[in-house]
Amino acid sequence: MRGQKTQIEFHEVNWSALGKLWYYLLEFRGRIVLAVLCLIAAKVASVGMPFILKHIVDDLNAASASDMAPYLLMPLGLLLAYGVVRFANVIFGELRDTLFGRVTERAMRRIGLKVFEHLHSLDLEFHLNRRTGGLSRDIERGTNGISFLLRFMVFNIVPTFVEIGLVVVLLWVNYSGLYALIVLLSVLVYVAFSVFATEWRTRFVREVNSAESRSSTRSVDSLLNYETVKYFTNEAYESRHYDQELELWESARRKNRLTLFALNGGQALIIAMAMTAAMVLAAFDVANKAMSIGDFVLINAFMMQIFMPLNFLGFVYREMKGAMANIESMFALLDQQPRVIESPDVAELRVSAGHIRFENVAFGYSTERGILHSVSFDVPPLSKVAIVGASGAGKSTLFKLLFRFYDPDEGRVLVDGQDIRGVTLQSLRRAIGVVPQDTVLFNTSLFENIRYGRVNASDEDVQEAICMAHLDDFIKQLPKGADTLVGERGLKLSGGEKQRVAIARAILKRPPIMVFDEATSSLDSRSEQSILNAIREISANHTSLVIAHRLSTIVDADTIIVLEQGRVVEEGSHRVLLAQGGRYAQMWAVQQQDRSQQDALGGNLSPHTVSY
Repeated sequence: MRGQKTQIEFHEVNWSALGKLWYYLLEFRGRIVLAVLCLIAAKVASVGMPFILKHIVDDLNAASASDMAPYLLMPLGLLLAYGVVRFANVIFGELRDTLFGRVTERAMRRIGLKVFEHLHSLDLEFHLNRRTGGLSRDIERGTNGISFLLRFMVFNIVPTFVEIGLVVVLLWVNYSGLYALIVLLSVLVYVAFSVFATEWRTRFVREVNSAESRSSTRSVDSLLNYETVKYFTNEAYESRHYDQELELWESARRKNRLTLFALNGGQALIIAMAMTAAMVLAAFDVANKAMSIGDFVLINAFMMQIFMPLNFLGFVYREMKGAMANIESMFALLDQQPRVIESPDVAELRVSAGHIRFENVAFGYSTERGILHSVSFDVPPLSKVAIVGASGAGKSTLFKLLFRFYDPDEGRVLVDGQDIRGVTLQSLRRAIGVVPQDTVLFNTSLFENIRYGRVNASDEDVQEAICMAHLDDFIKQLPKGADTLVGERGLKLSGGEKQRVAIARAILKRPPIMVFDEATSSLDSRSEQSILNAIREISANHTSLVIAHRLSTIVDADTIIVLEQGRVVEEGSHRVLLAQGGRYAQMWAVQQQDRSQQDALGGNLSPHTVSY
């Protein structure tokens, strides 16, 4: 198949993704510097608190044997200093988080927008194969992963190790090297165990993410196809398959939970052993008069101060691994490259007449099977050219090549003599109005759906397009008129109503070239005639390319091109092609016979058997 694989596979975490994030942080260099200064101030205050606490305890212990009044024994200066330092530790931490929060939010916004724009830049093949539910989950988890990574890794992991280093040095200088050794060894064992156990758990985290994506994809896909499910009464079938995905999710979550228990238990054991060893050593030193009670309290405070963030560090590392996997999946979307690439030196398309030409175009969606073979034809300016043929003959493929959803394997497509591969995609697509066979609407009002054809159009322009598309009578029947919500994908409207909305959109766009892809396929005979009249009015001032199945809708075309198995087999007006008695004449005869049979059956129906 053409295009890239849409299934994002899980690989080992690529730490180079961190480098990609720094680009999005450069907008707030000043805030980052201030946040780092607040971080340093908070850590200095954090390390200073145990020393103040030591002197408070020692002063109180020494004064307890004195006969002075109790209020004179209070080390008020130290107590006030302890309160100030503790407040400084908290407030500088809050300032750090507040300053860096803006950086994180802006980075999430920038990356989210870039992914959104990139997805719109990918070719049609990617979007035909995508799984919407899984894709949205990848994007959501990726942006949340960025928030976690920036907030906790940058301002928790590195600062924690800095604090541990300061404590080890202070213990080594002020006390026995055994205390520093206990802290250092316990930290190394803790980190080694956390890394090993977390690496072991990573595959279970990925299983959970994969199971969540599959279940989300299944549910979204089923709900988007609600009507199809109802048509075939397959509610039980959909529920069964969704439950199978949920069963896999439940199993993955269970494995993840059990491995988390093992990791947390091991970390708790290491912390308990280290703190017990330090407290036992400190108790011996106090008993031997080598340390004061204040020193014992200081050692205890340092051990708690180290292991509390270290315990949190285990959580951060675990979550960071998951966040990195999620970010990697999102950046993998950014690595997807479209097959249709706009060259850097392309110019704007200049449409002077709207002359379209296909020159020896060959194309296939895969290398094994070609769709078009050396197709050549002209669509003169302001003419109406129809493309007919059996299903699979390549009619809609011609439109996709003209709109440059794909590039031809051979040959070229020209608009006013300009190869469309040499012009910008935006200018090309602005010049073409499309009425597709299957119209998908946004879940907003009917009026805004029509305005989508030209988002800066005035209300009067939109109303004019509504009238030309013969939608005004229908809108008058609605309780809320043009403000009526159409539902997700326009499900509240009939197929014919949606096609008339598509026609109104195309009219509002006012392009020099119009393409009608089975534009009346969902309309009844009466509506079809009104829409055909509108199309004729539009075609009088535009170059029109009409892809049709019903031959009766294109009898007025200037030229009719007959495709068969990807080749042009006939070309001419309706009258000329009938006179030739070839493939077009056969198709016309078959459709006329089918229509006569339908009219005969309709004439014999009792009025009581007609359903509305």
